[in-house]
Amino acid sequence: MKAIINGKIITEKEVLDNRILLYSDKILGFIESKTAGELLQTCQEVIDAKGNYVSPGFIDMHLHGSGGYDIMDGTKESLAAISSIVAKNGVTGVLATTMTMNRDKIYTALDNIKHFMGKEAQGAKILGVHLEGPFINKKYKGAQADEFITKPDFSFIEKYVDIIKVITLAPEMDENYKFIKEVKEKTKIILSIGHSNAEYEQAVQAIENGVSHATHTFNAMTPLNHRNPGVVGAILNSDIYCELIADKIHVHPAIFKILATIKGMDKVILITDSMRAGCLHDGISELGGQKVIIKNNIARLEDGTLAGSTLKLNQAIKNFMDYTGNGICQAVKLASLNPAKELGIEKDRGSLEVGKYSDIVILDEEFNVFKTIVEGKTVYTY
Repeated sequence: MKAIINGKIITEKEVLDNRILLYSDKILGFIESKTAGELLQTCQEVIDAKGNYVSPGFIDMHLHGSGGYDIMDGTKESLAAISSIVAKNGVTGVLATTMTMNRDKIYTALDNIKHFMGKEAQGAKILGVHLEGPFINKKYKGAQADEFITKPDFSFIEKYVDIIKVITLAPEMDENYKFIKEVKEKTKIILSIGHSNAEYEQAVQAIENGVSHATHTFNAMTPLNHRNPGVVGAILNSDIYCELIADKIHVHPAIFKILATIKGMDKVILITDSMRAGCLHDGISELGGQKVIIKNNIARLEDGTLAGSTLKLNQAIKNFMDYTGNGICQAVKLASLNPAKELGIEKDRGSLEVGKYSDIVILDEEFNVFKTIVEGKTVYTY
């Protein structure tokens, strides 16, 4: 048994003071500090949070890479590095997110992820795959390579339905919503609308047929207009989950509060969409085989198109708090319990509750991370 003392423990609804968190690989309980004397003597490790916050670990549902490494490298070294690097930002679970590239490159990446998922994490745990493309629309391809874009095809993913957790697609590319229906019938994969040129009515029908998630809401999709509500209108008018890149670049910070007000705090999920250059300095990088220029921490293709982000998930939460006025319990939930619920793993992860895995972050009021714990094992210490 291990213990964390002198921390302000973030739960779903309140911050607990004067409590000690007891854990092993799973959370064992919370006891009052004044009654813990003899019990602490039996702990194999006691961590002093020094008055900082003790938070549930963060889950990033949309991450391509970081620290000079990319999921599409297709190597165990890259996955291990990404896992360790993002743990420094408080991330304890991640969906390894692929790009629109040729089929062999995608399959190499998927095979690598499948193999890596069976090993003990030395950083954030790889929870599965977010397949972003190739089933998207060229008009809203963003930083994806258009020569590899193709129509949705179940045979393309059939071998990997055990590890794919989310698929981003443009539903207007799916004739009669055949792919959407087949995926919903045969798998538990979350279908996400994104990189889409759909009309409002098409998007609504896609949601009615099984789409339950929106990829980086507002970005790479038909916008909201009072005469043509587009994909954004369909998303806002439904109860599906919405990803948000809260870097103040992809989306104006005023939108943070608008989205949360319309959708409710239970339906917004903060993501990074971080690419290879995440956690690095300005310079030249690469995304999906395309040259990327990073200037002032903004990643763009040579034609100026935004190319993912260099955002850290702890900073995304801080940004959201700063521009919405929401408290820390509410904001943290957008990067922990909400993604856990969307992934169907909320019984095991996403909040600090007895019986759940000990995915824990110690951080200060500015969201600087001092320690990250995954399933009871410390994987990062500042």
